[in-house]
Amino acid sequence: MIENVEDQLIEFIKIEMQQDLAHDINHVFRVVNIAKELCLCEGANMEILLPAAYLHDCFSFAKNHPDRAQSSLYAADKAITFLASIYYPVALLPAIHHAIVAHSYSANVEPKSVEAQIVQDADRLDALGAIGIARCIQVSTRLGVNLYCNDDPLCQFRQPDDTQYALDHFKTKLFNLAESMHTQSAKIEAKKRTEFMKIYLAQLNNEI
Repeated sequence: MIENVEDQLIEFIKIEMQQDLAHDINHVFRVVNIAKELCLCEGANMEILLPAAYLHDCFSFAKNHPDRAQSSLYAADKAITFLASIYYPVALLPAIHHAIVAHSYSANVEPKSVEAQIVQDADRLDALGAIGIARCIQVSTRLGVNLYCNDDPLCQFRQPDDTQYALDHFKTKLFNLAESMHTQSAKIEAKKRTEFMKIYLAQLNNEI
């Protein structure tokens, strides 16, 4: 790996990231930390994984933008342009591009390398657990979405609609993420985080 590359990646995202509540720099740091741990467990190539994890959200459309599903492609193109400018090894760029494109839930691209699987797993793990709950509520509030439906907070008798209620997002997406994990370590962690979220919902329902 070229000298001081991690410092250069951090400096780039600090300047270039179009941050929103779901994709701020702290999200990136958490994803990188998770990806590093998974890399050690899975024997992946850190020279592919590290830039992909740092740059996976270097471009992002807003959650309610009509081109939302294209965000990861824009991010991948932007990342490769930057990496080429710092003379990152050319042979690694296609794998990095794919890992960034495939990380996105909305893009629905199958990760074809262990590095791409790890970036996707790491990004999805950050949508679960205590931080996942906080992010969900934070973003929903920004979009003007109510916290829950008073008649049926946990969607026991109705179809979930996360365009109207933040808690519905747990059923439309978040509770499905554990089953989408690729690496064994991520599957174990996702299960733990999902169970915590279920405990949270049960407590919230009791309080309501």
